[in-house]
Amino acid sequence: MRWSWKIGRIAGIDIYIHATFWLLILFIVFAYWMQGHSVATALGGVAFVVAIFGCIVLHEMGHALAARRYGIRTRDITLLPIGGLARLERMPEDPGHEFWVAIAGIMVNLMIAGAIWLILTGLGLPTSSRFVWVGGHFLNRLMTVNLWLAAFNLIPAFPMDGGRVLRALLATRLEYTQATQLAARVGQVIAFFFGLVGLFTGDFFLLFIALFVWMGAEQEAAMLQIQTSLGSIPVRRVMLTEFHTLSPDDPLGRAVDLILAGWQHDFPVMFGDRVLGLLTRDDLMKTLAQRGSEGRVRDAMRREFQVADSHDMLERALAILRDSGSRALPVLHDGRLVGMLTMDNVGEFLMIQSALRQAQLAENQRQMTQAKP
Repeated sequence: MRWSWKIGRIAGIDIYIHATFWLLILFIVFAYWMQGHSVATALGGVAFVVAIFGCIVLHEMGHALAARRYGIRTRDITLLPIGGLARLERMPEDPGHEFWVAIAGIMVNLMIAGAIWLILTGLGLPTSSRFVWVGGHFLNRLMTVNLWLAAFNLIPAFPMDGGRVLRALLATRLEYTQATQLAARVGQVIAFFFGLVGLFTGDFFLLFIALFVWMGAEQEAAMLQIQTSLGSIPVRRVMLTEFHTLSPDDPLGRAVDLILAGWQHDFPVMFGDRVLGLLTRDDLMKTLAQRGSEGRVRDAMRREFQVADSHDMLERALAILRDSGSRALPVLHDGRLVGMLTMDNVGEFLMIQSALRQAQLAENQRQMTQAKP
């Protein structure tokens, strides 16, 4: 995710923090400062938010470790102001597996709350006082927040865990696509209800949640539709077959000329018939700023890069493309470079297929109209 910085690695999974998270920290510092006009109070607020996001990291690790049990790798975890995001390489195909992966994060929050309750009980401290952001016992507030996180994620709507739990349960009786569409509709009904309540009560936070849930449900349904449509399309049908290549000894100025003269932004770097590297536009710009146009391609190219096979299905190739961190992917056939796959030409392919489907639908309707007596 852009504008994210790596802050650590847990169990082989990279943890990132998004730039917008710091805006939340600044907001909490300001809110706590306004309450007490004390540096200690402001720092206490920051510590509390950091503790909350520590619990969110553990929540996401619950998903990741549950997915690992079923052979699914987690690419990374990113902390956002609205929570955490664990990017799994794929969703479990078995509804039972998806259920346990989805519920694992909620169980982590309940376990944290239970552990804090045991500590508070053992120390003879209150465990059910009214929650306040400023003041009150630190552990008591943290226990309450974990219960809130568990309850919030149990809402049966995407992108919360409850939406995935609902889909997993529906998928035991329905086809997976139907289960996703039904779960998405349930989520949008819930979002509509949240929006009405927020509108009539003036609760802008509830309105934000409603928008978040509505968009999450819509995105989940759209993503499944795209994956379903791409699952049977080989890369060779979509890849670009007319493209430029570079050699390691070419000056960077040649890459600049090719970018300015056409559409191509990323270039395979060839040594004979072998793909030696990949020169991306971002790497080109960084090296140009350091060495100028007389620098060599070998100084800027990536030597570690991903490739796709022309017989791969497009869905798998797109997953490789997302992981590669670049906008283009060399396509090989029997070890020989035969094409390039980019997000732009995938998007154009989808638009063309959509237009052709609409034309076919219109033709079918016309024929049905003519067939009527």
